[in-house]
Amino acid sequence: MRVLLVEDDEMIGHSLRAALAAGGWSVDWVKDGQLAQSALADGDYACVLLDLGLPKVDGVEVLRSARAKGDATPVLVLTARDGVDDRVNGLDLGADDYLVKPYELRELIARMRAVIRRRDGSAHSVIGTTGVQLDLTTREVLVEGERAQLSAREFSLLHALLERPGAILSREQLENRIYGWGEEVSSNAVDVLIHGMRRKLGPETIRNVRGLGWRVTGAAP
Repeated sequence: MRVLLVEDDEMIGHSLRAALAAGGWSVDWVKDGQLAQSALADGDYACVLLDLGLPKVDGVEVLRSARAKGDATPVLVLTARDGVDDRVNGLDLGADDYLVKPYELRELIARMRAVIRRRDGSAHSVIGTTGVQLDLTTREVLVEGERAQLSAREFSLLHALLERPGAILSREQLENRIYGWGEEVSSNAVDVLIHGMRRKLGPETIRNVRGLGWRVTGAAP
C-alpha cells in the first residue's frame, strides 16, 4: 500500500522509508509541510505518517488544513512532542493516532494497520466479500476459506478493490494506490498483476469491465 511519510529528519526518514519498503509498503517521502500539502492534494494514500515539527508549514497546520478540506486519509502523528496537551491537540485536530519518538517499528506498523482498518470501517483485520477476504495482519487472501500468499503489490491491488467490493477501479486509480514516486510503471503492470492473481485465486475473482477497469465479484459479508 502507498504511504506518505512527512519527516524532515534525514536519518529518521531514510531508515523508516527503507524499513517500510522492505515490508512491502510504497513510500513517498517529503521533508516539509508545503510539500506535504501538495502531496496530499495529488496523491491517494492508505495513510500518512506526519511529523509535527516541520519547516515551512508546521505539521499541525498540515493536519488542520487537510481536515478542513474534507481529506479523510488516516493520519498517524509521529513526533517528539510528548506532552499531554500536544497529544490531545493533535487528536482533536483530526489525527487518527499518535506515536511518540522513539518508537518500535513493529508497533508503528501495527498502528498503521489499525488506522487503515478503521478507515475501511472494520475493527477486524479481515476485509472483503463472502467469497474473497483479505487478512491485513498476515497479508494473506482467503478464497472460499482457502488461504493464498500474495506479493506486496498484489496485496495493495486487492486491498484497493476490497475497500469497496463491487466498485470499479480504473487503471490509473489502481496505479496510484500501488506505486510510489519514482517507481517505473509499465503500461501493462496492472494487467500482469491481475493475471497472476487470477491464477492464484481463480479466473472469476477479479473481473474486467471493458473500458472502465476492474472489480472484485461477490457481495459484502
